[in-house]
Amino acid sequence: MKPPSIRLLASLLLIIDLALVSAVEAQPRSVKVGVYDNEPNYLLEQDGKLSGIFGDLLNEIAQQEGWQLLPQPCDWQQCLDQLSSGKIDLLPDVAYDESRNKVFDFHTHPALLSWSQLYSSKNLNLRSILDLHERRIAVLRSSVQAQYLRELLHSFGLKADLIGVQSLTQGFELVAKGQADTVAANQRFGDVLAPSYQLHSAPIMFQPTQLFYATRKGQNGELLAAIDQHLSNWQKSPTSICCQTLQRWGGEHSAHLIPAAAWWGLAILLALLTAALGGALLLRRQVREKTQHLLDSEQRLNTILDSVEAYIYIKDVQLRYQYVNRKVCELFGLTLKQVIGKTDDEFFDLDTASNLHENDRRVLELGERVHTEEVNRSLDGGNEHTFLSIKLPLRDNHGDIYALCGISTDITAHKKNLEKINQLAFYDPLTGLPNRRLLLDRLQQALAKHARGLQQGALLFIDLDNFKYLNDTLGHDVGDQLLQQVALRLSNHVRAQDTLARLGGDEFVLMLEGLNLIPAQAVTQVEYVSNKIITALAQPYNLSGHNHVSTASVGVTLFPGDHSTVDEVLKRADLAMYQAKSAGRNAVRFFDPQMQAAVNARASLERDLRQSLEEQRFILHYQPFFNEHGQLIGAEALVRWQHPQRGLVMPGDFIPLAESTGLILPLGRLILRQACEQLVVWAADPLLSELCLAINISAKQFHHPEFVTYIRAALEKSGADPLRLILELTESQLVEDIEPLISKMSQLKAQGIRLALDDFGAGYSSLNYLKRLPLDQLKIDRSFVQDLLTEPSDAAIVRTILALGANLNLAVTAEGVETQAQYEALLQMGCRQFQGYLFAKPGPASEIARS
Repeated sequence: MKPPSIRLLASLLLIIDLALVSAVEAQPRSVKVGVYDNEPNYLLEQDGKLSGIFGDLLNEIAQQEGWQLLPQPCDWQQCLDQLSSGKIDLLPDVAYDESRNKVFDFHTHPALLSWSQLYSSKNLNLRSILDLHERRIAVLRSSVQAQYLRELLHSFGLKADLIGVQSLTQGFELVAKGQADTVAANQRFGDVLAPSYQLHSAPIMFQPTQLFYATRKGQNGELLAAIDQHLSNWQKSPTSICCQTLQRWGGEHSAHLIPAAAWWGLAILLALLTAALGGALLLRRQVREKTQHLLDSEQRLNTILDSVEAYIYIKDVQLRYQYVNRKVCELFGLTLKQVIGKTDDEFFDLDTASNLHENDRRVLELGERVHTEEVNRSLDGGNEHTFLSIKLPLRDNHGDIYALCGISTDITAHKKNLEKINQLAFYDPLTGLPNRRLLLDRLQQALAKHARGLQQGALLFIDLDNFKYLNDTLGHDVGDQLLQQVALRLSNHVRAQDTLARLGGDEFVLMLEGLNLIPAQAVTQVEYVSNKIITALAQPYNLSGHNHVSTASVGVTLFPGDHSTVDEVLKRADLAMYQAKSAGRNAVRFFDPQMQAAVNARASLERDLRQSLEEQRFILHYQPFFNEHGQLIGAEALVRWQHPQRGLVMPGDFIPLAESTGLILPLGRLILRQACEQLVVWAADPLLSELCLAINISAKQFHHPEFVTYIRAALEKSGADPLRLILELTESQLVEDIEPLISKMSQLKAQGIRLALDDFGAGYSSLNYLKRLPLDQLKIDRSFVQDLLTEPSDAAIVRTILALGANLNLAVTAEGVETQAQYEALLQMGCRQFQGYLFAKPGPASEIARS
């Protein structure tokens, strides 16, 4: 294979140089802080508050350390002078070098990794260091950038005019006015400021550096120690304020994936490549006279690139490999000649090749610099590696892209190590659940989110009952089996947005998020989940052949509440759990006394309801309905609860509870039996024998598979006439399962039972369903009758319902008629049946004869 062209080699040298450089990124105490404008690293907001990456981190440290920050605005040189003289205590965003280390003190852990870049007008095409010859370069006076550029230009034998400026903003202004050709700035500040001056970044990057907070030599060591401690702790956590700040201001995490040792190796390699560039420049000037020297330099370049522990390659616009180093050949298991001219489709599976092509097209067609992670799988899918890849366009003398150059670093082992570290740091090794550390972090985030009033959450503290006895009798191995099975059962009751964690020992914590904002409904949701957990954990366990029964006590607290902190929420849930233990174990208790009282009241009412059903403490009252002549034609049965302590309880106080607990089914059978018995009594009275009796049927009753059967059985057992029985349904029962509903209604209709649709007009009835239902009667909802005389829309709805009933041959009854005026208006509209306080209130059966 012929060696690459001179142009290709020169481009390769420069781009690899740049790519490697970018990969190396990766009482109150009053503190006077120097502030100069260097967005997004560091700036002063209009309200006088420090901002930017360094500002936000320092604000957080100051808040935790109790410092009072006193910003002191100054330009760069003034800030350095004031720090040196002691007029300010601390200066953020300072690059470390040996000369500054003699004057200032720095902390150990760098706060930020950065590099420098050149910015120029779009008309000026700067492609390499060589293009800086005889150019005017604006650079910050007394900065490490100025010193580095001066030495770099000298090493290449280039002459350029370095224009010292007081601030980076002044440098950008000089370029925009044409008084300088390019300006050197750190990459983050430059990328923010360049668009406002219509400048763009040139592909010339240099001087990777570490940025610190600096103090005067020998003073304020405690400030640096505190900063070091916080930075060290934050950089260990992927969810720390440090990572969040970098994300908010455009920081990149990928640079941190390269191990620290690699930074020094890449820096050494950069020095070697810089030396090679100098040799290449010399060879270019003497190419016709010293061809042999050029070939020697080319060989040295190949040696350097082959010695790099990274995958370096060049692809043309057809995505064919034009150059690869030794590492790429080893990856494919082929020789250099076997790789050149082929595409990724011949080395990787379809998904990998498609992803690589997409990234390459961004470089070749859009001219982008791509810096991303790539997961590459071999052609058979059996071998997978993760790479950190940087891809840059290569341009000819006319600025046209003719190829791309890429450098990829294999970070597979490092990512696996990070995953293992993360697993050990944030997850319980026995159960695989999040541990206390991860729970506290997620709880902190949940409190911050819920504090804005968008949602409500709950914390369930779950403690196994008598776990110590199991450990003492059967051993810790059996105890560990129980904990693993408990974790599995609990996981089956956790939604994706919830967090289940093992706090330690036999203590588990479940954090529920996204609960209803209405406290009463949130309590109901939590009570439902808690009861499911209690039931699930009470089922027998198989532990090494032993059947074991274990229960749990659950303490619950809702958040956010007054002064909610992580410790306070955990403490409340823990106290509630001990209340559950005191109550006899295998129980749930809420911390909030009012909520606990509501849960207790609901539980007490449910117990009373069950007992009263057994003792049949329910009676029926009857509200008559009449025809247009005022004649009694029937009545509606309304259930009442004769509570031994509370007296007569209205249905609105217990029917919802009966519905939610399933007690509506036995209660409904009791009502049906009493109604049928009353029909038999009326049938023996000549004055009442023609009366019909209506009873309300709930959705759960009607959808029960045995509903039709027990209706028939009640009629047969009592001897009641089915022609006198009316079953009233609500519109909500028509929303789902309409076909089975029609089938059951048809079976009842065949028995002679009449069917009515109650509260018509207030629900979701479909006229298409209505014409298919075997109904006999519609009952106008009382809300329309109440405003009949004052709301024209309600009057129109009543007329429509009456017309609909007439067209469908259905009787129509108006409910809630309370005044003579309402009655007369309904008569004029054509209504012929009425029910309401104007005629009679609900009462015992003995009052029906007097109606």
